[in-house]
Amino acid sequence: MVTYIKLYFATLLVFFAIDMLWLGLVARTFYAKHLGFLMGPTNWLAAIIFYLLFILGILVFVVVPGVKEGSLQMTLIRAALFGLITYATYDLTNLATIKDWPIIVTIVDMIWGTVLSLLVSLASFFIARWLM
Repeated sequence: MVTYIKLYFATLLVFFAIDMLWLGLVARTFYAKHLGFLMGPTNWLAAIIFYLLFILGILVFVVVPGVKEGSLQMTLIRAALFGLITYATYDLTNLATIKDWPIIVTIVDMIWGTVLSLLVSLASFFIARWLM
């Protein structure tokens, strides 16, 4: 159990570092440009809950099964699908329900969710192998 807790927090740190680079440096102006009309102050509670749940999902559905199988390839396939599906759920729902939601945001977010999940799962796979 302690190993899984260590893996969870290590994965959370990796995820947070990568996503903060994206949000703070790479995509900051992109979101302001396309969603500025919707943006307000960050709801940090919602953001934290998302991070905590997303990491749990990566570990339960992607990394732990991949490590148990000893398959980096299957880990990465699951990671890409997990990232794509989770980010698509958010973005396609917004596209379907929010007036003037930009399709470019949906496309970029779905790509980013896939890449983010791949990068975090890759790092977490090797952390898990080291811890276990």
